Amino acid sequence: MAQAPQDQIAPLLTPEGWELLASLGPYTEDGSFALNSELRKAGHSPELVSAVLTQSRLRTRAEAKFGEFARRMLFTQAGLEQATRLTVAARHAQRFAAAGVRHVADLGCGLGADSLALASLDLAVTAVDVDETTAACATVNLIPFPNATVVHADATDVPLEDVDGVWLDPARRVTSSSGTRRIWDPEAFSPPLSFVESLAASGKAVGVKMGPGMPHESVPQDCEAQWVSVAGDVTEVALWFNAVSRPGVRRAALVLGPEGAAELTSGEDFGQGPEAPVGPAGGYLYEPDGAVIRAGLVADLALRLRGHLLDEHIAYICSPALADTPFARAYKVLQVMPYNVKALKAWVKHEGITVLDIKKRGTAVTPEELRKQLLGGKGHGGKGQGNRKAGRTATLVLTRIGEDRVAIEVEPVTADRPAGVTARG
Repeated sequence: MAQAPQDQIAPLLTPEGWELLASLGPYTEDGSFALNSELRKAGHSPELVSAVLTQSRLRTRAEAKFGEFARRMLFTQAGLEQATRLTVAARHAQRFAAAGVRHVADLGCGLGADSLALASLDLAVTAVDVDETTAACATVNLIPFPNATVVHADATDVPLEDVDGVWLDPARRVTSSSGTRRIWDPEAFSPPLSFVESLAASGKAVGVKMGPGMPHESVPQDCEAQWVSVAGDVTEVALWFNAVSRPGVRRAALVLGPEGAAELTSGEDFGQGPEAPVGPAGGYLYEPDGAVIRAGLVADLALRLRGHLLDEHIAYICSPALADTPFARAYKVLQVMPYNVKALKAWVKHEGITVLDIKKRGTAVTPEELRKQLLGGKGHGGKGQGNRKAGRTATLVLTRIGEDRVAIEVEPVTADRPAGVTARG
């Protein structure tokens, strides 16, 4: 039976446990069995060894979110899954600092990612979590910051008279022995969205992290909604009220990538933005970032690219000219074919295609199944070739243009392959 979170953390909160954890090198799956045996032979209890190895594994995984800070932090499995990336938490903190907020209550602080970012900007922080083990982890993680205090309590019961800003990260999952299960109803979150709105009604600067799939109709009227993607992965939608919302911004898409940050904004309410023209496939095809799609800014992006939509209900854009944009991935359109499995199979054979990447929107086709049909189960979807003789690599985009289903052969535009240079053999 898997250990409960408290059983994985408690042994570490001792001089022996903390010293043993600090003595370990980087965690590797291959070396974990031998290390387990070695530590037990050295006289450490099975419970402590298990806790130390679990924490070492979590720290290694956490480096993707916390960088080098992960080496000095404590984690739980569920807490790490829900924790905000430190790069995103820093942007949350900057909102409060820019608004002149001095004391922030971080309600539902989890492992303390947002509290870390807030405290690092010299803001006073009261971090609150209802789970005792999680609060203990946050206490350890915030030790370097004397301006941060951790409180083990229900977020809805904490006095807020002395704070001028509130950040919330409601629990959107239910944890059990078999793992975690996502909750979709905002009123079933802990605390619920109505509690967030009541705080905002008091006039305090309020921000709340919600799941990126939040429906537009569930977004309150009096806030700014900002969808955030990191390296192409949409991580959240943050709702900002009062002093931390920006005048004239109703919805936004913030894209964080290797080259920095870029943002697309609109002052229009959902469904009330500009309309983009609809036209044929040709020139360059753009696949908008997920944050742009979630924020309902595809038409805005199409106009910025001086392009058009292939279909008014589908998030693909075409433009005759190539434009450098952080908000979409670009492909050169090579040819447009009717969607016909038999014809596509003949095309694959004639072209000698052995690696086929398939993208789709607006169609019920399953890319994995279609790939097997077209390649006869012998090809690959962007992976290695194995012992099969190397052939041509191709990319297909499956979509609708009006009532017609089409397969568009495209070529990714990358830094090492200039537009117009094809990969044909």
